[in-house]
Amino acid sequence: MLKKILLAVFIAAPMCLFAQKFGYVNSQEIFGLMPEVKTAEASLVEVSKKYETEFNALQEEYKKKFGEYQALAKDTPASIKERREQELMELQNKIQNFQEVAGQDMQRQQQTLLAPIQEKIRAAIQAVGKENGFTFIFDEVVPLYTGADVVDISTMVKTKLNLKATAPATTPAK
Repeated sequence: MLKKILLAVFIAAPMCLFAQKFGYVNSQEIFGLMPEVKTAEASLVEVSKKYETEFNALQEEYKKKFGEYQALAKDTPASIKERREQELMELQNKIQNFQEVAGQDMQRQQQTLLAPIQEKIRAAIQAVGKENGFTFIFDEVVPLYTGADVVDISTMVKTKLNLKATAPATTPAK
């Protein structure tokens, strides 16, 4: 009895391997077609401009104080010069901290804004995979070889997400 079960498994196993269905998808192209990406990018540009404005204000303040420090008379007491140097160092540290915090906040906002878009694409890929009986779906980054039995499901995912087939043409800047 055990021999018959093992024989059946050995005969059925190769058939199961041939029944597997593989697909690939160009998720980067699909990501670029998502209308939500433009909204997220616009939001990030707006925040970036606010940080840039604040950074420029800090730099101007530093330049002003540095100019005032350089303009001090030679007979200015050492304690006043030291206080001004300390102010410059504190302002320099403030600028450096601002850059770090702004960079971290921009990364966090980018992740927050783009995560739902990436999740939507992932869900569409999973839905297409289930609906069409795929065993594996790979992201097409740089395929070294794609056999004839591997299916490009990018179009199916685009359809699932109601996207046009290609990216809209951009007008060149003048």
